[in-house]
Amino acid sequence: MAKGTQITKSLTVEQMEFLKYLDNEEIQLFTLDAVRDFTGRGTKTLNEIIENLVRKDFVYRIERGKYCRSTFRDEHVTGTFIVPDGTIAYWSALHLYGLTEQFPNTIFVQTTLKKNPVTVMGTHYRFIKVAVQKRTGIIYNGYGNYKYPVTDLEKTIVDCFDLPQYSGGYAELIRAFAQATLDAGKLTDYCQKINNIAVIKRIGFLAELLEKKSLETFTAFARTKVNRTCNLFDPFGNKKGEIISDWNLRLNISKEAIRAIIQNPY
Repeated sequence: MAKGTQITKSLTVEQMEFLKYLDNEEIQLFTLDAVRDFTGRGTKTLNEIIENLVRKDFVYRIERGKYCRSTFRDEHVTGTFIVPDGTIAYWSALHLYGLTEQFPNTIFVQTTLKKNPVTVMGTHYRFIKVAVQKRTGIIYNGYGNYKYPVTDLEKTIVDCFDLPQYSGGYAELIRAFAQATLDAGKLTDYCQKINNIAVIKRIGFLAELLEKKSLETFTAFARTKVNRTCNLFDPFGNKKGEIISDWNLRLNISKEAIRAIIQNPY
């Protein structure tokens, strides 16, 4: 007897009908509520059908009440499905934009909700909670079942400077900024919404050091935000280094070291 025939015989009529329903509706990921209208079945019956399909490896349980087809493989779509407002961001977004050659082994998802890390089908997901006003600059990649939200290029850069611990390292972030072709208006807008003065100063200094002519209007804006607080250029570095009075930044990574990072990326 063929293997396919054995699998089919292991399914009840209801289970086969449900799989056919998922196929007809082109559903790859779903919640219990989203498929509740399947032939009008009650919650208990639907739960039984799905749990049996989970045991038979036709359906994968992501977490309670959230499922996907066992054959579905798109870590970005899955990550943004887990939380209602999830958006691919930080190091994961840098990778999507080709601004890092390092492959993050964790998918970073930005959300306004608190959510513990989870592992789904061998992929690790980390959820970074941000204030509502920081949830901006979102675009979409892909089509149909493979469509998912991701922060745009400028928002990705600002987010990484805002929370560099999720960017793959400060040297990696410096390289990404040097390579990126950025829109000054968008960069300004996102910096205003993030409202982190130290971040604005760091990006402004770096844009000036790298002589990014396209960001001159952003650099002018950033200068208006320079305050009396002297911030470290690398927030996780030591408290040593030259102080740049124009930006009130302590360069715990020297200008020469910054240029070396860019010129010798790996």
